[in-house]
Amino acid sequence: MNTAELIVGVLCGVVIVCMFVWVGVALRVSHMHMDQMLEHLKNSPSVMTLAALRNGGPWGRLMLIGGISGFVTFSSFYLKRGGISAKDISAFPHPLRRKLAVLQWVAIGLFVALAVLVLLGKSGIFK
Repeated sequence: MNTAELIVGVLCGVVIVCMFVWVGVALRVSHMHMDQMLEHLKNSPSVMTLAALRNGGPWGRLMLIGGISGFVTFSSFYLKRGGISAKDISAFPHPLRRKLAVLQWVAIGLFVALAVLVLLGKSGIFK
């Protein structure tokens, strides 16, 4: 294993550690703000469908916070399809909306970074 492959491997490890940190942050946000989020999105049918996951343990809470952050971050997509209520989105607290958007984009960025690093490692470009 040469130096370039070692660096890609270490970077993959760093991304995986960051993913675990992301899970912890997502669970913390879901624990602290779940009641507030569900109260503000009570007229949105897609959110109410996912609300049963609230009692599903950590995995259920992760799925619920991921769904809500997706609905809030990409609200125009879901508004066009009737999945969320425009009134609910406009009344959603801005600081919490920003936290959820950052959470969503960080998750997307981590998955893309890991995919790129794995493709670089598997491509054999560093041999």
